[in-house]
Amino acid sequence: MNKIKTRKEEIVNPRTLIATVDIGKASNMGYCRCPHGREIKPFEFSNNAGGFQKFWDRICWTKAEHHLEEVVVGFESTGVYGEPLVNFLKEKPVKLVQINPMHTKRMKDLEGNSPGKTDRKDPKVIADVIELGHALSVVIPEGAAANLRRLSVARERALQRRTVFYNQLQDLVFLLFPEFLQVMNDIKTRSALYLLGHCPTPEEMVSRGLEALTRILRKVSRGKLGKERAEALYEGARTSVGLQEGRKGILLEIREIVSQLEACKQFIGKLEQEMSRDLKEIPYSNSLLSIKGIGEVTVAGLIGEVGDFRQFHTLSEITKLAGLDLFEISSGKQRGNRHISKRGRPLLRKLLYFAALNTVRKKGVMHACYQAYLKRGMLKGKALIAIARKLLRILFALVRDHSQFVQGFSQAELLDLAA
Repeated sequence: MNKIKTRKEEIVNPRTLIATVDIGKASNMGYCRCPHGREIKPFEFSNNAGGFQKFWDRICWTKAEHHLEEVVVGFESTGVYGEPLVNFLKEKPVKLVQINPMHTKRMKDLEGNSPGKTDRKDPKVIADVIELGHALSVVIPEGAAANLRRLSVARERALQRRTVFYNQLQDLVFLLFPEFLQVMNDIKTRSALYLLGHCPTPEEMVSRGLEALTRILRKVSRGKLGKERAEALYEGARTSVGLQEGRKGILLEIREIVSQLEACKQFIGKLEQEMSRDLKEIPYSNSLLSIKGIGEVTVAGLIGEVGDFRQFHTLSEITKLAGLDLFEISSGKQRGNRHISKRGRPLLRKLLYFAALNTVRKKGVMHACYQAYLKRGMLKGKALIAIARKLLRILFALVRDHSQFVQGFSQAELLDLAA
């Protein structure tokens, strides 16, 4: 696993060549800057093997021409488009760094005293940011951790698609059978989806008959729903005010969405099985799983987002990666409120937040701490963020000390562990 840091890197010296890239989908814009301001004008290269080799040849030539010893390659954190280039360069004798796009946005006005943004200007601005020491090293997960990252991202996308399908389904059902939503309350339940897949119209539901509808509900819900709910549903279907015209298209779409939701469910299940298998290859996974309320899927997602907990040397590094580091805006005697920066990985932050929700429940490992925050007057949302920060500290400490979480520690012992 490559060394992962999130602290500022002081990497530029008089023997360093700075090479930067403005990354695009089809092509990139490269730039080289030597010490004392000497530079190679921006040049374009394609997002393929030939283009990457052109960029590397230009770096090698510039380094040899000016008798330099080290090479730093920097780029903005731009998501998937930069990953093939990073994969190409990670085996080369260079130091890879990334720049927060917000930094380049604020620095661009200094370049020529102009707010203009062009592909040829951006790599120069990135080099300016690197020279100032505001670069972060690149997180490159490998092996099982790399698989976990891809799997957790795929699962997150599947969950987002499922949410879109639920919203669409609710709108369509409201047009066709509005009483259904009033009786079933939650369209996401197994019983609701079964009924919509087999008898989505009021007429089909009435044709089943009350007794058959009762048997179906009792069977699908595993005894949770019975005759009372069936009677309400049957009466709603009998007196429904749903649309009568244009129903063919609505019915086709409802059936398609229900089938897509079932496919989503199966796909998410497969992803979680793969995550569980890869998690077993992470040597410290049992330490993280020792916290009651944090399951395999959450731990797998956390490792996928972090890369490798063992490569972080200080708590502040991993806190910044999660975007949970605190800041305030104060001036003179006026002191501002503290907030989290939200400049880290959003999925990592989301996973920690939901882990906090699980651990603050009654008899949860963080329930007492959460209640103490609320008694101090802290709002529920801020209290959960505080718990998420505390959980991250404990997770970091468990991996660092090769230990297991033991419920029943005093608050002071927990804080010592997370220190």
